[in-house]
This record gives sequence, structure tokens and C-alpha cells, in this order.
Amino acid sequence: MRIIITGGAGFIGSAVIRYLIKNTDHVVLNLDKLTYSGNLENLADIDQSQRYFFRHTDICNAEALQQIFEELKPDAIMHLAAESHVDRSINSPAVFMQTNILGTYQLLECARGYYESLHSKQKKIFRFHHISTDEVYGTLGETGLFTEDSPYSPNSPYSASKASSDHLVRAWHETYKLPTIITNCSNNYGPYQYPEKLIPKTIINAVSGLDIPVYGEGKQIRDWLYVDDHAQALVHVLLNADIGKTYNIGGNNEMNNLGVVRTICELLDKIHPKEGSSYAAQIKFVTDRPGHDFRYAIDASRIKAELNWQPAESFQSGLKKTILWYLENNSWWEKLI
Repeated sequence: MRIIITGGAGFIGSAVIRYLIKNTDHVVLNLDKLTYSGNLENLADIDQSQRYFFRHTDICNAEALQQIFEELKPDAIMHLAAESHVDRSINSPAVFMQTNILGTYQLLECARGYYESLHSKQKKIFRFHHISTDEVYGTLGETGLFTEDSPYSPNSPYSASKASSDHLVRAWHETYKLPTIITNCSNNYGPYQYPEKLIPKTIINAVSGLDIPVYGEGKQIRDWLYVDDHAQALVHVLLNADIGKTYNIGGNNEMNNLGVVRTICELLDKIHPKEGSSYAAQIKFVTDRPGHDFRYAIDASRIKAELNWQPAESFQSGLKKTILWYLENNSWWEKLI
């Protein structure tokens, strides 16, 4: 297949591309605007492949999108391009509305025009896979899980923009019969994650001798999904899921933020010990952010039952791999900081 991946220089997008190039025969076109979190170094180990191509393009640019569709003649779209950091969305929401909502609209319209031009045999192959987040569902209490049928109740500008894009994708399927699939994932972690996120920031601040910030009392709970597990799941969904379906992808690893930070400190004490004290001594509680959702937790039973997928990594095994990667690749994150 010829697959366009938007946002392929980002954290999750680059993991998907690395998986596709290393484990399949598919041809990949990475379409990325290269904002602050897009980094072509994330793809350094596959960018010489004859099945990999890159275009520096904004998904809001309809003319550029149309030209790319005409050139590549894709069999599938995996739409990962998005502004994705909640804190940034609180301070600067406009860019989230532009990229996540209007950009998705432009991509859908371009895909619709292209799809309608295809012969019936090609139409049976084509699909538009939209990758989203569990944050669209809002917040949970101490019990319960998000299912694919949970009502949307976003609480941040970021999650509202992603909920909007989900609704657009569903509407283009229902109205125009564009063959779409939606996946909503839990919190990702792993190699190449931009340093502003909780896990890489904790690792980097710890080994740099800086305060390790924890919002509020650190009681917010997330389900953690190792990024390579997610990448494999996304490709599996693209190739095997029924059109029009939504799948939740989770890691089956619920833990509160303070527990995550303390686990990282404990692993670092063993892997990369420092003299005098534990890394946990660097933990500092800071003012909680506005509208901070208390708990996200995914029910991933549908993807397991229907597509026979489940994560390979436990939180401990994935976190250890992640810590080792950041310790061994300081040249990657030092440039970004």
C-alpha cells in the first residue's frame, strides 16, 4: 500500500513510520509541517529507505495537499498531525483550532475529492484512519472506563479541538461515505517523546539535577501506553478494521502522576544512581493546571476481541526501555531543551 502519514515527524507518527518501514513492504509519505515538536531526527534510522518519502507541508494548505494526493495516489491516510500539549492549548488555543479542526477539515475534503475519483476496485482498498485521544471523553471518577460509546465531554482547548476533529471524520463518513476509522488512545510514552511531557521531563530533570515538578498532589490517574505498542496497533487497525468503526487503544496500566514520577526515580536509582540521595528528593509539587482531568482509563476490550490486539509491554518494562533510551540519547534531547 501507499500510505500518507500526517505528522510523521512527531512522537507517535515517527514510531508508526519506523514500524512500517522496518516490518512491512508498504510505501510511506511523511507529510509534516515541522512545528517545534516535529523532528526529522526521529526518523534518522529509516530515512534512506527507498520506500520512505517526506514533504514539508501544512495540512491546512489545500492546494499542497491536492498536489500530494495526485502525485502519490495513496491507498490510505493515517492522520496524526495535531497540536497536542494541554498546557500549550490553555495558553495559546488558536493554533489548536487551526491545525486540529481546520487542518482535519482540509485533509478530509482533499481525501473526499480523491476518493470520489477512484475506480470501484481502488475505492474498496482506500481508507482514512484518524488517530485521536481518550481526552475527548473528559474525566472519570475513581471507577469506570471509557468505552467507544462513552459520550464526549472535553475539558481543555486541546481535547475540545480533538473532539471536533473526531466529529468531522465521523460526519464525512456518514454524509459522504468516505471510508474512515477512528482510534482513541491513552497516554503514550517512550523514545523520542518531546521533553515537555511528564515522563521525559521527569527523566531529564532528574538526571540534570533539577526540580521534578508534579501538578497539585499528583493524584491524577492515566492509563499508560508504550508508543511502539501503539504504533503496531495503529497499523493493525488500518489493515484489518471494519470501515466506520472506532477503537480505543490502551495499555492496561493505570497509575497516578505521582506514582509515575516515583517509579521513574526508583528505576533511575538502580540504573543510574547518584551520590547522596534518591532522585525522589528532587520532586516538587507545583500549582495544578486549570481544568486538570482527574482520571482517564481505557476499556480496550473491543480491539482485543475483534482484532486480536493487546499491548506487549508492561508499564515497568516499557518505562525501563524509555529511561535507558533517554540516558543513551542525551544529544537528541539536549538540542531540544
